[in-house]
Amino acid sequence: MLNHIVIMGRLTRDPELRRTGSGIAVTSFTLAVDRDYNSKESGERETDFIDCVAWRSTGEFVSKYFAKGRMAVVSGRLQIRSWTDKDGNKRRSAEVVADNVYFGESKRDESSAPYGGNAYGSASGITPPPAPGYGGYSAPAPTYSAPSQSASDFAMLDDNDAQLPF
Repeated sequence: MLNHIVIMGRLTRDPELRRTGSGIAVTSFTLAVDRDYNSKESGERETDFIDCVAWRSTGEFVSKYFAKGRMAVVSGRLQIRSWTDKDGNKRRSAEVVADNVYFGESKRDESSAPYGGNAYGSASGITPPPAPGYGGYSAPAPTYSAPSQSASDFAMLDDNDAQLPF
């Protein structure tokens, strides 16, 4: 079976970091995700508000670097939870359990961010260190230019495999 979901939207509030009884980090947040089409009645795009939860280091990463209004891309799985409310009624709720959370906007977009601050969730302007394994920040790929070489810089190898070092 396959249960994989990827959504992109803006956080509707600051992420809420909590800890379980055994000290495991769990962060809850909600993304406002625009639909791909306009409503027939109003002619405007509708928005879905999708609850997300991130556990352990991913949860700590979200709590540290994201804030209300930040664009985020969440990759994970859809989970349906059944529970009983205070009146004894059975309820169901859907949420995305985040495996990876990525920045949805670049640092240069921070000046146009709707809620101030920068793309990393703080107003300090400090770029966070790379967070490998969290699925979040990744440094831009370096660009390399090949040095100009003439054909005389290359040496011909004999067909004798015994000269190869491996």
